[in-house]
Amino acid sequence: MLKLPLHKLACATLSLHLGLLGACASSPAQSTPPAPTKSPTQPAPAATTPATSSLPAAPALSFAEWRDQLRADALRSGIDAGLFDRAFAGVTPDPSVVAADSSQPEFTRPVWEYLDSAVSPARISRGRGLITENRATFERIQQQYGVQEEVLVAIWGMESAFGSHIGNYSVIRSLATLAYEGRRATFWREQLLAALQILQHGDITPERLIGSWAGAMGQTQFMPTTYNQHAVDFDGDGRRDLWNSSADALASAAHYLSKSGWQPGQPWGFEVQLGQAFDYRLADPDSRRSVAEWRALGVQPLAPVAAGLEQQSAALLLPAGHRGPAFLVLNNFRSILRYNNSTSYALAIGLLADGLRSGSSTLHGSWPRDDRQLGRSERIELQEQLAARGFDPGAADGIIGANTRKAIRGFQQQLGWPADGYPNAALLEQLRRR
Repeated sequence: MLKLPLHKLACATLSLHLGLLGACASSPAQSTPPAPTKSPTQPAPAATTPATSSLPAAPALSFAEWRDQLRADALRSGIDAGLFDRAFAGVTPDPSVVAADSSQPEFTRPVWEYLDSAVSPARISRGRGLITENRATFERIQQQYGVQEEVLVAIWGMESAFGSHIGNYSVIRSLATLAYEGRRATFWREQLLAALQILQHGDITPERLIGSWAGAMGQTQFMPTTYNQHAVDFDGDGRRDLWNSSADALASAAHYLSKSGWQPGQPWGFEVQLGQAFDYRLADPDSRRSVAEWRALGVQPLAPVAAGLEQQSAALLLPAGHRGPAFLVLNNFRSILRYNNSTSYALAIGLLADGLRSGSSTLHGSWPRDDRQLGRSERIELQEQLAARGFDPGAADGIIGANTRKAIRGFQQQLGWPADGYPNAALLEQLRRR
């Protein structure tokens, strides 16, 4: 058991970017779909835009009728009737959860501001202290799951400020609200039934089942289905307690990464420098080559790379386009993305883990801090402008995904610019002029 006190149940409100497979929380700078937002490193957005086009229709059933149908389904799946009634005693829809689910941030933080906060000297110092205090527990976790302590502490710090901010929403009430009148009722209903299974298992009581407004729970912010698949009782007390047992929470995160293809002893990636004549069209997440092949294309690591990594598959990541730092990201980066499908989050975890290992985090490349980020409405306009000019960015939804990046590259080539697929105000202005 880690040497930390039990956490107070009234914590700072958290919200969540639902990652792929729904593990945990953080906000990307560019490319993650609009979803519940927040991690301890991400403040409230400066402005929100109601997602009126995606608001659900008014429920056909009353909440009481809907709850009775859910009760019948839950009992058929093995949930105890008394437990269900206790969990739903006094539960009504939460208007604040509906509001959070039906709004989207107009502005997002640039990746460099996000990383300034995520990989701060204070967080590195605190994390290094916790590693020293709890060395034996981390050694046991690494022996069993193969995940390095620095990576786990980075996740711990990002998700809950090392267990100090786990959320104070009733998970049952939040998920019931979303399942009853949310935009993705089927998904939320699945999460709600999974939360009832957690209660049925006896890991926690209904009154102490708290989390973010989106239902993410504990010190590593697991969604209920993820909890049921990957949470472990590492401290041996008979319960998988991700709220009050840091050992359980960290070992559960390690178990999740292990099942997501984590390669023991391998790095997540490293910073690189690009040659003067580099073809930026190669900076595509779907374009993977061995480290040796990247070297032949003029991509040079800025620190020595172990010989065993030369044949590892890697992708080139340019989180701020050709004007910012460049990284080769390896297979373990993809495992972090399965924990939270945000490149900014995965990069923060990797850089924070490096900082925890060395004592500081320093990049050789500099960020284009004078580059104004596009708001959501501007990203939608950019997509519409690209489509009007014969490119195919996909749906005009403000999400800069693979299709939009490909369309941007095509327009950048037409302009004679480095085709890095990066959207910014200068690009939008060129589209407006034409």
